[in-house]
Amino acid sequence: VNGLQARTFGVWTLLSSVIRCLCAIDIRNQTLYYITLFTFFLALVHFLSEVFIYHTAALTIGVMAPLMVASFSILGMLIGLQYLEVEALSQNKKKN
Repeated sequence: VNGLQARTFGVWTLLSSVIRCLCAIDIRNQTLYYITLFTFFLALVHFLSEVFIYHTAALTIGVMAPLMVASFSILGMLIGLQYLEVEALSQNKKKN
């Protein structure tokens, strides 16, 4: 890894964390919710591809931790998405 790759990965991690914090603040914003969900999918695909496709990372605790965080976060967000949709429908009924 050279310096440019390390800085690019650092900026990507910072951007993902900012998006995730904004989603935590405004969790009812569906667009932001989907963008946040997509960041977890990107992280999962990235780490899985490094382990199984490119073979540039070993399946150690350093790689397993982000895989577990991304997997559980995706699962939790997909479950939470159902509640957001139900809430949006109930708010639309109240407006009408």
